[in-house]
Amino acid sequence: MTPEEFRHAGHELIDWIADYRSNLEQRPVRAQVEPGDIRRSFPDSAPATPLAPDQLLRELEQRVLPGITLVQHPMHYGWFPSNAALASVLGDIASSGLGALGISWESCPALTEVEEVVCDWMRQLTGLSENWEGCIQDTASTSCLTSMLLARERASDYAQNHGGLQGAGKPLVVYTTAEAHSSVIKAALLAGFGSDNLRMVAMDPETHSMRAESLAELVAKDIASGNIPAVVVASVGSTGVTAFDPVAEIAEITVKHDIWLHVDAAMAGSAMLLPECRHLWQGVEAADSISWNPHKWMGTILDCSLMYVRDVQHLVRVMSTNPSYLRSSVDDEVRQYRDWGIPLGRRFRALKLWYHLGIDGIESIRSRLRRDLENAGWFADTVASTEDWKVLVPVKLQTVCIRHEPPGIEGEALDRHTLAWVSAINQSGAAFMSPSMLNGRWMVRVSIGVEATTREHVEKLWTLIQQTVKKPIP
Repeated sequence: MTPEEFRHAGHELIDWIADYRSNLEQRPVRAQVEPGDIRRSFPDSAPATPLAPDQLLRELEQRVLPGITLVQHPMHYGWFPSNAALASVLGDIASSGLGALGISWESCPALTEVEEVVCDWMRQLTGLSENWEGCIQDTASTSCLTSMLLARERASDYAQNHGGLQGAGKPLVVYTTAEAHSSVIKAALLAGFGSDNLRMVAMDPETHSMRAESLAELVAKDIASGNIPAVVVASVGSTGVTAFDPVAEIAEITVKHDIWLHVDAAMAGSAMLLPECRHLWQGVEAADSISWNPHKWMGTILDCSLMYVRDVQHLVRVMSTNPSYLRSSVDDEVRQYRDWGIPLGRRFRALKLWYHLGIDGIESIRSRLRRDLENAGWFADTVASTEDWKVLVPVKLQTVCIRHEPPGIEGEALDRHTLAWVSAINQSGAAFMSPSMLNGRWMVRVSIGVEATTREHVEKLWTLIQQTVKKPIP
């Protein structure tokens, strides 16, 4: 494909995307396919001759689009907001079009330095002090794994340079809660801590936040047993119920015992763009690492996860790689982001944030976040004031956990009722919500935060829910 051919095909693709975004509300939210449908729609082998771009565009609509659950749809309330602001899409296109190679500062000085700039902008916008320096990872899962490795090496006096964990002598222990994201447990296992050394700290029964006194008890018990407390992962806005662990109280314990504290604010980090929400991570300045995802509620397109650390020297010591073919005469003057995470190469992700902030502007983003908070508050109040309905967890941000509890239905029968009505709505394509377990029983999460979702859409969802639970559900 020549640049001129690309120009023509690119215009057609951009027009198609613009039409697709404009008409989202007319499409079903949930993918309307069965397992294997998409794969069977494709030929068994690659095309023997080139296809025209307009033919591929037609096949994109016919073969691919039916298999997409539309997380940009205004009636999508599942999982968490996964916005992809069109301003940031332009930055993503610019990144792909430039085709920059990010393996060292020398390979693309602009990639490194623009990333430094936007990470510092985001630090300022979320109220973090100058003690923090950041980078862009692909997801919070990678940030969590990287933090686990940093914690492991600090607690083991850099065992990786000797016998690794096999030579550490004493077990290293990880602390979190059952509300923590699944990536936390995965990271602990991949980092070599082992499931026997993973402690689930008790939670407050109402808020589902970590009980600091329970953490202190577990730490004391491990120290008395000869174990080494290595890392605590605190959730700031957990995925399940948006629980907020008490970071300040936890930090008192981690500082006292020299335990690494990682703050996972994957979705809720966007709320820290609002000064009135920053009390939700009070004490964060005493943590060792933080991660949050602009590619969720804030709306910068995947993949764009921010990770901040206070001790850059320790980070680089643990993660650095410096083969001879990557060395240059300016290495002592520049940042090498290959030493800040797991992959050697990186995309020019900073352009997505730069475009998003530059075109949409931070005040526009903040206004949208406040709108979502107001809509969540309205929805929660409406549900709580309706007979036979419950809001199950205090609403701190934009996720509302609900359950319909009609008289005479409880236990497994109530579970079947809950799953039946939410499945009926999801399968209809009219809206999408995530069922989830809470205290051993099914409930429904309503995550409000899609860029296109207005109060009208939230009201429409509530009407749909009420109509559905009144119908006989097979």
